[in-house]
Amino acid sequence: MSEYRIALAGNPNTGKSTLFNALTGLNQHTGNWPGKTVSLAEGTFHYKGNDYRLIDLPGTYSLFSNSADEEVARDYIIFEQPDVTIVVVDATSLERNMNLALQVLEMTERVILCINLIDEASKHGIVIDDQKIASKLGIPVVKMSARNGEGITRLLDTLHKMVSGQIITRPYRIEYSEKIENHIQRIEPKIKEIFGDSLPARWLALRLLEGDESLLRVLKQKFARKQPPARVTRAHG
Repeated sequence: MSEYRIALAGNPNTGKSTLFNALTGLNQHTGNWPGKTVSLAEGTFHYKGNDYRLIDLPGTYSLFSNSADEEVARDYIIFEQPDVTIVVVDATSLERNMNLALQVLEMTERVILCINLIDEASKHGIVIDDQKIASKLGIPVVKMSARNGEGITRLLDTLHKMVSGQIITRPYRIEYSEKIENHIQRIEPKIKEIFGDSLPARWLALRLLEGDESLLRVLKQKFARKQPPARVTRAHG
């Protein structure tokens, strides 16, 4: 039996908390993220022989550094590297919600897109081709209505297949202008020299090109902790 950490990301009002409650039931607790005033909801559930720890990330519209909520969600996906990130989107506002999903796909390959509120979409005559979206994005896509319990089992089965290696994702990557792509190609090797494969080099390159000072501070703190003491460096120099 194994335990897997699952991050739950999404815009506000997508039904993310409803899904969190449906999966964890009474096996959950709330608090604050360490050093932050941002609330933390965490819960557990069991499925097909595995234990899962579900972390409900703050609802955000992006994963840049515009707020404490965005920084918490961003840092968890990047530095804690959950086994799977489930991105919850609103079926009635799919285009607007897809911005966050595409950002997550630049950060990690282990993603499931959960299209929630399909009952509301049906009322508005909205038809969603989940297979076509899955083919375009290169990740599993599950349609559901969390409040009605519809699609929960399919989501759990998809999650089980992903953690057991039965599903291999090939996430869609946004291609930017030639100028930006040239900058990325120059920066990526330097990032890999420092962090190896432990962090997504392409995503970091994009954030550095944008001058994300908040991320730079976090990177400096984490990188400083990994450095050997100065006297040890001299002794081997």
